[in-house]
Amino acid sequence: MRLNADTSQRAVIHSAELPWLASPLPGVERRMLAREGDEVAVATSLVRYAPGSRFSRHAHELGEEFFVLEGEFCDESGSYGVGTYVRNPPGSSHAPWSVTGCTIFVKLRQMLTHDRQRVVVDTRSAHWQPGLVPGLSVMPLATFETRHTALVRWSPGTHFQTHRHAGGEEILVLAGTFEDEHGCYPQGTWLRNPHLSEHRPFSTQGCTLLVKTGHLAPTEDGRSGAESHLHAARH
Repeated sequence: MRLNADTSQRAVIHSAELPWLASPLPGVERRMLAREGDEVAVATSLVRYAPGSRFSRHAHELGEEFFVLEGEFCDESGSYGVGTYVRNPPGSSHAPWSVTGCTIFVKLRQMLTHDRQRVVVDTRSAHWQPGLVPGLSVMPLATFETRHTALVRWSPGTHFQTHRHAGGEEILVLAGTFEDEHGCYPQGTWLRNPHLSEHRPFSTQGCTLLVKTGHLAPTEDGRSGAESHLHAARH
């Protein structure tokens, strides 16, 4: 399957408009945002667990990142409530479940093979830092080489200067409405701005974003980020 797989292209997906699709496991459904591959895939998705459902044990050869949007997600390492960010590195494995039911935002097979850092952040209790402009706050979640993941909070009326994204940027709008000269992006919107793209973002009403940057630059062999990770998965 190829869905929004060309990371050199901008993508804007209003996730609430997508259908929930069944996974191979009963009670687990997905809204696919971007995908390269079949069940073994470079994938960005929303995943919903019905109460009492579970997923069979599986390995993350190229890592996994997820953010809990609703309910409580569990695995052998712990329980993760709303607002928890988890980063499971390449080579990790688990057999997750949810007693209450939950919805998570997940990125699969998008880490570098030598990235071995596990991260768990409860963003409900972690600290915000001042951003680069008044009205902007940042909560760093994970950093590896040029790749950064963070929560970014915009107060109403905040404007940022025009800037270019070396290595690209992905955004999930968690609350409020994010804006730039290209459009308005309400809660649940997923955006991908490719390597060296440029925009002038702002938020009239305020918003909170989950942002990942620096991971979409082409590799030395000319492959896009997604193509490079899929090549690694196949070899």
